[in-house]
Amino acid sequence: MYKTFITLLLLGTLLSANEPKSAKLALKGKKIASTLCDISKLPSKKASIEQLIKEIKASKACPNLSASKLKAIAYYINNKKVNSSNETIRVPKGAKCPVCGMFVSKYPKWAAIMVIDNKHKYFDGVKDMMKYYFFDADFPYDRAKIKKMKVTNYYTLKAIDAKRAYYVYDSKVYGPMGRELIPFSTKKEALNFIRDHGGELMRFNQITPKLVMALDGIELR
Repeated sequence: MYKTFITLLLLGTLLSANEPKSAKLALKGKKIASTLCDISKLPSKKASIEQLIKEIKASKACPNLSASKLKAIAYYINNKKVNSSNETIRVPKGAKCPVCGMFVSKYPKWAAIMVIDNKHKYFDGVKDMMKYYFFDADFPYDRAKIKKMKVTNYYTLKAIDAKRAYYVYDSKVYGPMGRELIPFSTKKEALNFIRDHGGELMRFNQITPKLVMALDGIELR
């Protein structure tokens, strides 16, 4: 009886010692995946680490990565706590952008949403959402009744608060409506993107009607 107790105690100690290590690897994998990979192409179902590494390679979601980085991403996919907050903007199939009239569900990577007095408005990019936000003569509604504004992180595809996001303005990467404001959760993500694709870093309160229209080649006075 005593030996069994000691065995169980030692086993529990070993398991608890390994848990922080896997959690750290998962967090590392999350950072690698969000900065270097196309999250939408990564495998999403749990499996053995070895199997996930094979699936990650086969998905071609990431550039050529070291074995340690691939392992970290596999732990990220398998980790519930790290990987559980992947809220995305779920766009109804028939929803049209109120600015351009395009079907937003065709472009989930660019989706944005405003909730105004419990009415949901979906947009196929931040640029169109900002037009709807700024130009009250074209889009009359009570701005005080805006309850929520969310945009899609370009790397992770997670829904993020529009007013807390970091944006890359006028990069070489175009959205469904051309030149865009591309959102990220962190400054580091945005700067990594700028390094590869150009553009200018800005926050929500730096976006102006003039800057928005300049993306379409229109000069406001």
